[in-house]
Amino acid sequence: MQLISLLLIGFSLFTAILLFIGNLLQQSGPQQLSSKLAGFVLVSCLAGIQWLNLQFILASPVQVFSPLYIALLYCIAPSFYFYSRQLLTAEIQFSRWQIFHAVPLFFFWLIPTQWALPLVFLIGSGYLLWLARAVYFLRKQRQRFKLEILALAGFFTIAVGVILLGFIWPLVSETTFILSYSILIGLAFFAAVLTLLSFPSITVDVAEAAQVAYAESTLKNIDRNKAVAQLNQLMEQEKLYTLESLSLTMLAKQLELNSHQLSELINTEFQQGFSKYIRQYRVKAAKKLLLNEPESSVLSIGLSVGFSTQSNFYTAFREIVGTAPGQYRKQFPK
Repeated sequence: MQLISLLLIGFSLFTAILLFIGNLLQQSGPQQLSSKLAGFVLVSCLAGIQWLNLQFILASPVQVFSPLYIALLYCIAPSFYFYSRQLLTAEIQFSRWQIFHAVPLFFFWLIPTQWALPLVFLIGSGYLLWLARAVYFLRKQRQRFKLEILALAGFFTIAVGVILLGFIWPLVSETTFILSYSILIGLAFFAAVLTLLSFPSITVDVAEAAQVAYAESTLKNIDRNKAVAQLNQLMEQEKLYTLESLSLTMLAKQLELNSHQLSELINTEFQQGFSKYIRQYRVKAAKKLLLNEPESSVLSIGLSVGFSTQSNFYTAFREIVGTAPGQYRKQFPK
């Protein structure tokens, strides 16, 4: 158990560095700056706890449940909430009541350690219930990302394990608690990496689903059939998806709609968000070119259908087809 814990702690610390670098290099995304900042805090707290767990396992002179350790614990649930609230609820504006999420962080040091630790996991239970409610509210959109929902279920299961560990803390030794907790955090990092590799657009897809689930209809005075017909013409005949710079706003102007109307139209009529809608058209076109133009390189085909980089093309192709473009071509030799 100790060896597994050490391996997962090392993996967690290395992954935390990669996540930091990835977020710094990311030029755009569906999240507000406040959500990204909360993400940095969340990863920092988890990495900090793993570092303190490592010191304990290596028998360094460190107090296992020091004020720093407990402070990091109290930061995890609120930072996760602020990181995911926009993605899961389409809520952007902050209210004055949000400040109460930080109250436990400022008063935990007044509570004896034997009560401070169970309390933090009790608070975490409340956030876990919020997470369950938020994901449940998106149930009508689940057909759009069934596999992604399984990934979220994995995170939820790990979170439940953490909460249960917190409640049975008085019944186990400090060593058992530290080893178990470090393993669960390591599994959370592993699940995060696996999810991002398998579904790199998961944040975009979930955010778009949340916008549809919570927003009021903007298509009350729109001829939906006409708009869909025009959209199909732009995609299938004029092939606007091949434009690398194609955006929701640009396409909406072509249809004389605003971006909110077009987003809702795509979500309701095609059961997917704008990003995935465009990716599917590009991959569909790439599949034809891969077979009809065997002399063309895979990269040139990806760029010709609208992908900006080879990485984006390979990721989208694997997501939709289930295999790499080159492997797909080899399955149908001429």
